[in-house]
Amino acid sequence: MTAPQIEIQLIAMVVAIACAIPGVFLVLRKMALISDAISHSILPGIVLGFFLTHDLNSPWLILLAAITGVITVVLVEAIQKTGLVKEDTAIGLVFPALFSIGVILIAKNANDVHLDVDAVLLGELAFAPFDRLELFGADVGPKSLWVMGIILICTLALLFLFFKELKVSTFDAGLSSALGISPIVMHYGLMSVSSITVVGAFDAVGAILVVALMIAPAATAYLLTSDLKKMIGLSIAFGVASALMGYWAAHLLDASISGAMTSVLGLVFLSVYLFAPNKGLISVLYRQRQQRTEVSLLTFLLHLNNHQDINERHINHLNEHINWQKVRSKTVVDLALKNNMISIEDDIVSLTEKGLEFTELALEYIITNKDEKIEPMKDDFFLFRG
Repeated sequence: MTAPQIEIQLIAMVVAIACAIPGVFLVLRKMALISDAISHSILPGIVLGFFLTHDLNSPWLILLAAITGVITVVLVEAIQKTGLVKEDTAIGLVFPALFSIGVILIAKNANDVHLDVDAVLLGELAFAPFDRLELFGADVGPKSLWVMGIILICTLALLFLFFKELKVSTFDAGLSSALGISPIVMHYGLMSVSSITVVGAFDAVGAILVVALMIAPAATAYLLTSDLKKMIGLSIAFGVASALMGYWAAHLLDASISGAMTSVLGLVFLSVYLFAPNKGLISVLYRQRQQRTEVSLLTFLLHLNNHQDINERHINHLNEHINWQKVRSKTVVDLALKNNMISIEDDIVSLTEKGLEFTELALEYIITNKDEKIEPMKDDFFLFRG
């Protein structure tokens, strides 16, 4: 493995970690689209910074771009607070306007400068190792690695210092205010960190990959845990793993590194979306099927409880009276037998003592319309779920 390859992977890992941390809070605050808005609307800040300094490497570009990102958030919230449009509509109005202003400024005043739209949107990791940082005449490594390393250190420091405040203001703004923690300060602090992170990262990896690294790992982790610390850890792990796998996929396929990393992030999210134990699509569909079967079981038990006539309790009567297909009838009867809710003798179905007790509790629940959920009662009686 060559030195540039190692540096590319290091840059990708640092960017992934730096993006994952604010990304978690953006996802939890339901502000995922704001990262995309910031990544495009910072263009006027970059252009203005260049006009002031005439230096593409000036830190003023990062500062003014970050300020533009915060202005984007302020404008989005100002439009949203009017109540005339929702947040997603406000984002769709603000960032194209700011991005267009940047494009116009470039077209009119900086046509002879390598500050074009492609450079903003399609950062290339493969070239990042060749943009070196020199201190006192010595080569100290890729500039992107130093920029993102400093941003990451600052982000981690702020996270450790204000973790409690961020957590409270994210989940309960009212409680945050009552405790003397300003939700507004936390909000704009988070937006500032997000803006600086986006600005620092897109020069190396491009705006598309920045958005992917900020949102996809956090969204993936959200499907696996409800614990904030675990979510941050999982988000970082998914981001780093996807960055490394994406790099080697691009190496094998001779394809775009940023494109490959984004594709891997999408595949990882899709896998978790389908197979997550609690929130995955397959798990949700299974629980829905289970609940339908258990509702059918409850209907069956109530039917038995209401009919003492032997003909009404004959096993073949299920298909006629309750209008069930044979497969569904067998599933419900098997579940009832497994849980010792019924007994069958000469094809006549009867409630057992356990089945009668469960049915009486279920009737009480239905009649009184209790606030408690019926699931705990099922857990007490059902050894085998549907």
